[in-house]
Amino acid sequence: MAKRAAPEVNAGSMADIAFLLLIFFLVTTTIPKDSGISRKLPPIDDSEVEPPILREKNIFKVLLNNRDQLLVEDEIMEIKDLRQAAVDFLDNNGDGSCEFCQGKRDAASSDNPIKAVISLSNGRETSYAAYIAVQNELVAAYNVLRNRRALELGPQRGFPNMNFVEMQEASNDVRFTGDKDKLKELIEQIQTEIPQKLAEVAATN
Repeated sequence: MAKRAAPEVNAGSMADIAFLLLIFFLVTTTIPKDSGISRKLPPIDDSEVEPPILREKNIFKVLLNNRDQLLVEDEIMEIKDLRQAAVDFLDNNGDGSCEFCQGKRDAASSDNPIKAVISLSNGRETSYAAYIAVQNELVAAYNVLRNRRALELGPQRGFPNMNFVEMQEASNDVRFTGDKDKLKELIEQIQTEIPQKLAEVAATN
C-alpha cells in the first residue's frame, strides 16, 4: 500500500497573525510612570559669598533610618506627630523678631522662620513610601504656617477667606477673575516671610 503524503500546514498567514498580535499588545500595554517629588531648584549662584553659619538650634534634624524608623532631634517619633513638631520649630520665634509668629519663644529652638532649616536624611534602604510620607508631613508643616499667614493678610489685600494653598491654585487658574498680579505679590511675600528651607542630606548607611 502506498504511503499517504503528510498534510502540509499553510503558514502563509502566520506572519500576518504575528504582526496583528504585536500591534494589539503595543496598543493595550501601559507602561507605569515613576512618580517623583515636585521641587523647584534654586538658581545657580556664581557669587563667591561664603554661606552663612547656621546655629545648631536653627536646624531641625529629621532622620529616617533603614528600618523606616523616624528620629527627630535624635528621638524616636511617630510620623503622625512630625507635622506639629516641625510647626513648633518653625514658629518658635526665639529671638522675638517675627511679629506674626505664635510660638513658645524657646531659647533652645529656632530664632525665626527665616533662619530655621529642616534637615532631612535617610538610610540607603529606606522605603520610598516612608520617605514620601515624611516629605509630605514636612511640606505640610510649612503650609500650616503659610495658610495662617494668608488668612491674616488676605482680607487686607482683597482676598478674604483664602489660605495660601488656595491662593496658589487661584493664581494658576485661568478662570480666576481677581487681580492676579496683586495675588502673586502676596504669595511672594508669604514665601519670603516663611521660606521653605528643607535640606535633603545624602543617604547614610
